[in-house]
Amino acid sequence: MRFPHPGARLVDFSPSERFMVTWSHEPIQVPDNAPIGPQFFGPEDEGNRIAVWEVRTGHLLRTFPVPQDESGQPGQLKGFSWPFLKWSPDDKYCARLNPGQAISVYETPSMGLLDKKSIKIEGVVDFEWCPMGDRDRELAEAGKPNKKARDNMIVYWQPEVANQPARVTVMAVPSRTILRSKNLFNVSDCKLHWHPQGDYLCVKVDRHTKTKKSMFCNLEIFRVREKEFPVEVVELKDAVTAFAWEPHGTHFAFISSNDPQLGTPAPGITIKTQLNFYHLHPKGDFRLLKALDNKTVNTLFWSPRGRHIVAATLGSSQKFDLEWYDVDFMHEVRQGNPSADPADDVKLIGTGEHYGITDLEWDPSGRYVATSASVWRHSLENGFAIWDFKGQELQKHIQDRFKQILWRPRPRTLLTKEDQKKVRKNLREYSKQFEEEDAAEESNLASAERELYQRILEEWKAWRGRARRDLEQLRADLGREQVGQSVDHAKKLAEEATEEVQEWIEDIIEETEEVLA
Repeated sequence: MRFPHPGARLVDFSPSERFMVTWSHEPIQVPDNAPIGPQFFGPEDEGNRIAVWEVRTGHLLRTFPVPQDESGQPGQLKGFSWPFLKWSPDDKYCARLNPGQAISVYETPSMGLLDKKSIKIEGVVDFEWCPMGDRDRELAEAGKPNKKARDNMIVYWQPEVANQPARVTVMAVPSRTILRSKNLFNVSDCKLHWHPQGDYLCVKVDRHTKTKKSMFCNLEIFRVREKEFPVEVVELKDAVTAFAWEPHGTHFAFISSNDPQLGTPAPGITIKTQLNFYHLHPKGDFRLLKALDNKTVNTLFWSPRGRHIVAATLGSSQKFDLEWYDVDFMHEVRQGNPSADPADDVKLIGTGEHYGITDLEWDPSGRYVATSASVWRHSLENGFAIWDFKGQELQKHIQDRFKQILWRPRPRTLLTKEDQKKVRKNLREYSKQFEEEDAAEESNLASAERELYQRILEEWKAWRGRARRDLEQLRADLGREQVGQSVDHAKKLAEEATEEVQEWIEDIIEETEEVLA
């Protein structure tokens, strides 16, 4: 499928990959003799730079202009950020921000404005769609009439305007019903972090004191699965520079710092940070699990499967640290001992370093990690490395002009929940069957190797016999003494005729692993 957008520089897909958005720095131009059809630009698209396409048919659905900066500087774009459109998790809607004015929600595939008008929100700064959890997706796909699927939701925040406090609001789409809102005071900035399963919403609120000389942070955690969305507040003394939810679980981690040089970074200066782990306590509130001081890490990457997390130092010219943590290391042991310290669950299981690292990405299975140094950022030792989930480096490749490495996406399982439960229940039986098949395959490989060796040996003996006969015939023709007529040579030939070849094959009968504390 071809999508004719000349000079396209950026591409973005909807969550279900039904739609694609492209951007070009060159305004769309439609020549007089341009082809006509649903997949081509028309006169109404002249001057626009963003196009929305339907992937299956290749049809052009709509184009958008990108407003120019009112400062008058050529080439400067006003309020443009990528992705230009943010998609609902079910692909039914997409929305874009008109900074300080409104949020425009469009229905697919018509790409018409929802209710034919934008949502007017004074001073709106940012918004995010609530993700669709696994349970929500299963319910939506099942289509049971007695169970209503969860509505799409967006969260947005507004800064302080005149005498109005800052505000965070959760809204249902398409009804535009306000589900929850909360006023915030002394706000400098907010960041919106949905839990990947849509269970929680964390609003990271950067606050300033009344004198505005110092900054601190609050985490406002909305429980969006509960009635009226109760909010829990985690108060912090330091600024938070990175935050990440565990994809499947109730942990979250963040990096904080009180380094005086945090606000004014400079080349050669390393910011000291603190790595913090929180978990959902059995009593129902989020509590600190463990805090690690004197770190230099500044970025967090959770495994797609949860439990494991990599803390990395990116963007530094001096530090390139990688730290692997397991946040459920002693969970099974602690289950039988309620008095055990929950902080023991957090365990540093591996460390490493990748000089010049610019990017890090987990593979979809959560078994491997790829780190890379891209020429798009610098030209020092460009290349990539592959690690396992414990921080063991498996391979490293230095490549000139290396740009990017991506993992192939992992499709969703075709097994139903019942089939998955059956597999987990009978896992030992399946494992035994697989081990027997592996052993048989190894035995077959060893047998094939022995047969190959024997065949090569027989071929060599046959060639040697032919060569000896040819040599004897040649010596006879020349009237020379035949090879093997001497007594010593006859003994040597007899020994070669009875040569024995021994092959040693080792089998592992039992293997044990010991974990050293």
